[in-house]
Amino acid sequence: MGRIVITLEQYRKEHNISKYKIIKNCGVSATQLNSYCKNLITRVDLPVLARICDYLDCSIEDVLEYVPDELEKEKDFEIE
Repeated sequence: MGRIVITLEQYRKEHNISKYKIIKNCGVSATQLNSYCKNLITRVDLPVLARICDYLDCSIEDVLEYVPDELEKEKDFEIE
């Protein structure tokens, strides 16, 4: 089974958008945004994700990525 990876931090850095701007414009706390940016969320709050995508003017695919199990195994192998 694969997994969903939150790529918000990568997107944010590529587009030079500060965390502060996202916090202020999306109504999220710094702790909540940091959890998304560090990929620590286990249950996604869809309204929050919708506000973030709306503010960033991006699609969900820009901030979420599905990683199939095969790729996970390859990444694990590379680390060892």
